[in-house]
Amino acid sequence: MALTFTDLVEADLGKLANAVSDWKKAVDGLKKSAENARTGMQGKSDSARWAGVNAKVTREFVAKTAKEISDLHTEANSVYQVLDDGHTELDALQKQMRTAVHDDAAKLGIRVEDIGGGRVRCFFPHVRGDTDERTQDELDKRQELEDRINRILAHAAEIDASVARALAKSHGGDPFDAGHAKYESLNDAEAERAVELARKGDKMSDAELRELNELLRFNSAEKDGEFATEFYQGLGGPEKALQFYAAMSIDGTDGDATKTRLDAVQDLQKVMGYTLANATDPDHKYHLSDDWGAQFRRLGTQQIGWQPGQWNKPYGYQVLGGLLRYGDYDPRFINPIAEHITQLHKKDPYFFLSNKPAGSPDTYGFNPSGRLGSGNEPLNSVLEALGHSPEAAEKFFTGTPTAYNEDGTVKKGGDPGFASYLDLFTDKDFEWTVDTNATNVLADEDKTKAALTFGPEALGHALEAATTGRPYDSDAAAAAVQHTDAQAQLVSDIVDKFGGDPELIRHNENGDLDGEETGPLYGLRGSLGDITAEYMGDFQRAMYDEDPSSDLFPSFGASADLNANNVARFLGEVGQDPDAYSAITTAQQTYTTDVVDHVINDPTHSTASLDGRVGAAVAPGSAIAGIMSDARAHAIYQYHTASDTEFNEAAAEKQKWVNRILGMGLEKVGERVPIAGAPLEWASEDIQESIMKSIEQDTSTEAEAQAGSDYGNGRAAALDSARSAVDHALLNNNTIDPDTADDLKRAARTSAGLSHSDGAQWKSESSKH
Repeated sequence: MALTFTDLVEADLGKLANAVSDWKKAVDGLKKSAENARTGMQGKSDSARWAGVNAKVTREFVAKTAKEISDLHTEANSVYQVLDDGHTELDALQKQMRTAVHDDAAKLGIRVEDIGGGRVRCFFPHVRGDTDERTQDELDKRQELEDRINRILAHAAEIDASVARALAKSHGGDPFDAGHAKYESLNDAEAERAVELARKGDKMSDAELRELNELLRFNSAEKDGEFATEFYQGLGGPEKALQFYAAMSIDGTDGDATKTRLDAVQDLQKVMGYTLANATDPDHKYHLSDDWGAQFRRLGTQQIGWQPGQWNKPYGYQVLGGLLRYGDYDPRFINPIAEHITQLHKKDPYFFLSNKPAGSPDTYGFNPSGRLGSGNEPLNSVLEALGHSPEAAEKFFTGTPTAYNEDGTVKKGGDPGFASYLDLFTDKDFEWTVDTNATNVLADEDKTKAALTFGPEALGHALEAATTGRPYDSDAAAAAVQHTDAQAQLVSDIVDKFGGDPELIRHNENGDLDGEETGPLYGLRGSLGDITAEYMGDFQRAMYDEDPSSDLFPSFGASADLNANNVARFLGEVGQDPDAYSAITTAQQTYTTDVVDHVINDPTHSTASLDGRVGAAVAPGSAIAGIMSDARAHAIYQYHTASDTEFNEAAAEKQKWVNRILGMGLEKVGERVPIAGAPLEWASEDIQESIMKSIEQDTSTEAEAQAGSDYGNGRAAALDSARSAVDHALLNNNTIDPDTADDLKRAARTSAGLSHSDGAQWKSESSKH
């Protein structure tokens, strides 16, 4: 019977702890007995001079008895190890569950109900007189709690089942024969079961595949890498691992597969990727040998089959790419593979696409997730891998490229033919491919355009990870990571690259500018917007040539020291993407609010007037707002690539930047809470509301766009934002009288208006060059 919610919450694990203690005593006693039997009874029997019947019967009896005592010790030790690990893990999960139910649910006024099948539902109970209306934040917290409790329960059920199975195998079912399966830990038993299931391949039932996924999900992240390593070793080596995954991915994406099977295979792709990342980390106590990486590179250009007489066989890198899309990989493993794949693509962009299964649905292939391609083009896959592997991505884009032979070995003394991978991917002659299974895709212009953005989007994800130190799709609540010198220099190179050649990322969707061609890399503008938001201090410093060591506009870690002319052109092109626009606008207003707060509330030795200092504080952000207003108008009225609605809707997805930017300011000053001592959560919510209002205000007419004006609504939004920043700073400041407060807000509005016009003009002027 499956473990239930009530079982986990109410179980007395103290009894299990007592059992563990009893088995430990049994193990110690049997160890001593086994040693005595081996050195005593067995030793004397072996040295005795036996004759007649005793020479055979008695000697064999003594040997068998000694072995059985040893087997009893082995069995007892397996039982103890499994019970001990099971108790430790269940105890930790029980504590997590009780916290979720008794603390978190109680605080939110949520009730938890066991609905059977190893799941619960969380709901707000009806209170007489209550409308039962809930805010989106309340609904989100309820869903997060329900998901968390169900994950805990699923993990506990997996441990319970694994312990029961391991105990049964240790005992063997024969009361007269001890010593069967031998386990040094519960981990051993779980890895054994995972391999046992995997060896069934695509013959696994849906229930067995679900079980395998649960085993991988709950054990793949162990810090010492033991389970992950044992699993991949158990598959039988690199080629066997590829054959298994290939068979499963095709089984789950085939046209005859059920939705249940496809969902399970999509899950398998993720958990196998996470497990591979853990198993290939050389810093873990347990890890796969370096030869696995070398073998994967060798197999990358070889065809991999998994069925007798198979006709159409994929290349190893096509299969491996599906796994690499998930997991944070160590650079020592992933970077040689990434370099090898990139250089193969440079030599022949269509090498891997020559055997794609044309005519099959796009869900068919080695990337069951369906994100950014069918999985035929491993370049997209390995760029996604870098997007989830920040350390590897940083080294990939900032290090010196290494040349590789076609078999994946290093080409000694070889020259890859380019100075950096940023240079290579932004070269106008670099050819991106269409990763789709559709027949005659080139005849479908819209589908071709969409598919051609897959590679650039994946490149953007890799650049995000390289410059921010976080996976590109990390949790919105994830804190910022202090920027390194290498990351900051990479950002400077990116700005110079696209600011100096903005046509690379231009998108002209049949707009009025007939002479403007769409650039090959416009698909990565969303990622460039996130990078800009992350480095908002550096971008604000560049607006009015602020000193790199500025205390007023600090960097978060190393300074990027950006070129002001390239910044204006860069922002003007990037800001035409709704997602990029909202990320930049959100970060800009939050950063400006924090800067104004420091100007008004921090002690200073400056003799300049406070209103002048406040005006200077809002100027760079307002200039960026002007560039964003102009970019938004261009996108809507000239390039016809987006609408006001799309710009407004994108803003809701980027509010994570408020907390992240405030967090950077908090880190800068140690324990001081920004925004005049207000709680961070309150300040964040208040600023978000102000930003949404500003973004919704920032509209213009077609006539304004054609006239190249500075857009009245956008300018008004910038003025409101500057005034709001001063209001936040003054909230808890009792030392500034009302007249002075009015002067400060007036100075902020005046500076914001002038700077907004500056920004819009810089964008328009820079577009002419």
